[in-house]
Parts: sequence; C-alpha cells; structure tokens
Amino acid sequence: MAENKRKQKKTPRGGERPRTDRNSRNKKRTDRPGPFLAPVPPVMVSCGDMEESNIITIAWTGIINSDPPMTYISVRKSRHSHDIIQRTGEFVINLVTEELAPAADYCGVRSGAEHDKFREMKLTKVPSDELAAPMIGESPVNLECRVFEVRELPSHDMFLAEIVASHIDSSCVEDSGAFRFDRMGLAGYSHGFYYRMGRKPIGRFGFSVMKPKTRKRYRAEGKR
Repeated sequence: MAENKRKQKKTPRGGERPRTDRNSRNKKRTDRPGPFLAPVPPVMVSCGDMEESNIITIAWTGIINSDPPMTYISVRKSRHSHDIIQRTGEFVINLVTEELAPAADYCGVRSGAEHDKFREMKLTKVPSDELAAPMIGESPVNLECRVFEVRELPSHDMFLAEIVASHIDSSCVEDSGAFRFDRMGLAGYSHGFYYRMGRKPIGRFGFSVMKPKTRKRYRAEGKR
C-alpha cells in the first residue's frame, strides 16, 4: 500500500507550492491581485459650470445599467474635481480620440486647482442640455450624468450616475440612425499607455451563431 502512494512534493521554504499548468504551452504566472482589466476607455470628465470648470481624465468608468442608462466614475478624494462633483452632483463624460489623447493625458497629470485646462488645451466649452457642467466640443460623444449615489471605497469614491442626455457627432451617425464608432478613432488605455483602437470590427453581436442566410442578407444590405 505504501509503495503505491504518490510521493508528495515538498513545499519550498518561505511560501506556497508554485502553481503549475499541466499543459506547458499554457503556463501562466500567478501575480498579486491587481486591476488587470484592459483595455479601458480613457475619458475626459468635465465638471463645474460654464464660468468655472475643470477636466479630469478617468480610466475607472463603465456602464452599470441599461434602462435607465447608468454609469460611474471612480475619483480619488485628493483630486480637485472630486469636491466639485460632490458639491454639484453632476459631470459630463467625454470620449477620447487619438487626436485628443495629448489633451487627455495633460488633464490627467495637471491639477485644475492650478491650471485652466480648457484654455491651455484649447478645448471648446459647449453648454449641456440638462446640466450646468460643460461638454467638450471636440469629443465625438458626450454623456451628461447626474449623480444619485456616492460609495466610499478604500482608494476612490465611486460616483454612480444616471445618463440624462447623450450627444454624438453627426458625422458618426448614418441616415438609418446607426452609430459608427469606428469613424471616431477612439483611444484605449492599458496600464500607463494610450493605444489606438482598431477600426475594423471582428464581428457584430451574435456573429458566432449567425445563420448563413442572415449573414448573406446583412452583406446585401451593406451592413457590417
């Protein structure tokens, strides 16, 4: 019986037994827990009003509900924009393009307490429909957001908000009403670097199970 038992490997000193993958071609390194979700959308968040405003670049953002549409941004308490958003309860999410990447980076490393970012980056303030906070005219998509809850987290405060109005550049909307995000030249962000997003889609939603006749019809209609 004892001879049939497998010999147990000794655990190395100072730590757990290293994890190994049975398939050597798929080895993975186990690292410390971290925010390894990538890429994420770098967005310029404008806040304040048409007279006194600021822009902060945020990567921690996303959609949390469809109907009504809801989003969030996570902001450190130490940021100048944090107090503005907490006081006013509103902000605008402005999507970032390749051309806007330098401005987005600048707005992320300079404090609005010392810099007029709209003026220094030559960005255009555009009045919002529902908010006092201005939109950025050069951005192809602007989402007006009204805060309904603030959650205090260890490193950031999460501002949960309802999207109360959306704006998209008319050049990126087809006659049918379809949005052409591939025309915007949107940028992505991943662990300290800005990236150019691909313009050619891999496929449309459901393409993996699409019937041949449906695929043929889409092609005939000129749809992607």
